[in-house]
Amino acid sequence: MTTEHERSRRGVLRGAAAVTLGTGFAASATAGTAAGVGGTARADEPVSGAPARERGGRRLDVAVLLYDGFTALDAVGPYETLCRVPGVRVTMVARRAGPVRTDTGELSVTAERSLREMPRADVLLVPGGGERGTTTTMADAGTLDWIRRVHQRSTWTTSVCTGALILGAAGLLRGLPATTHWASGPYLGEFGATYTPGRFVEAGKIITAAGVSAGVDMALHLAARLSDAKVAQAMQLALEYDPDPPYDTGSPEKADAELRALALRLIADAAV
Repeated sequence: MTTEHERSRRGVLRGAAAVTLGTGFAASATAGTAAGVGGTARADEPVSGAPARERGGRRLDVAVLLYDGFTALDAVGPYETLCRVPGVRVTMVARRAGPVRTDTGELSVTAERSLREMPRADVLLVPGGGERGTTTTMADAGTLDWIRRVHQRSTWTTSVCTGALILGAAGLLRGLPATTHWASGPYLGEFGATYTPGRFVEAGKIITAAGVSAGVDMALHLAARLSDAKVAQAMQLALEYDPDPPYDTGSPEKADAELRALALRLIADAAV
């Protein structure tokens, strides 16, 4: 019998090829935030600079899942944002502790603890990755079981980019709105989720972020949830996160089919 993640793995592979050829399903994606489910922290959030809400006097643990072929910025961007939030401890984890290669094969990030050593976390963050890394993890029963167990007790479960497909393969997105990289959005439907374009989408305790750089936006929103808006605003300033790119082609509806195809080819060519 074909399992859900096996069907979706095949779909992702087909979809990546289709977009690279310029068929451009992302042309239907819309920019900005889905009303009521994502975007920016609410204006009415408290602004006090209070430390993160600790449980029983202990720090709040954020577990960032690393796997062979993950995308560096998907993990490191949120790490840089959250690691300085008072009362929060961020830990890189993987199936085995030690260096974990990114999707380019030219950079490794060290996982401090194995999945076995981190059976629970207040916040789970699953980064996206290259096609091979993402689809392999979607088919990794041990990792998916760990994600489900941690999710059962987490306060927040989050993803960046194609990390949403991994959450979907774990069965966590059924019936929910979610976002991911624009090239993978339509495949969220294979997991019963509704693709909702936006920098991030919050649905219950699950927050999904769009492609790569959107992880920083999501992490700032999460910082406000873990602490308050004042701390999140201060972290944005500390990071000097004030995007002003030289080109206005950061979302698919601002690019033509040729540019979308080139973007995906550049991603594929850099992957191992």
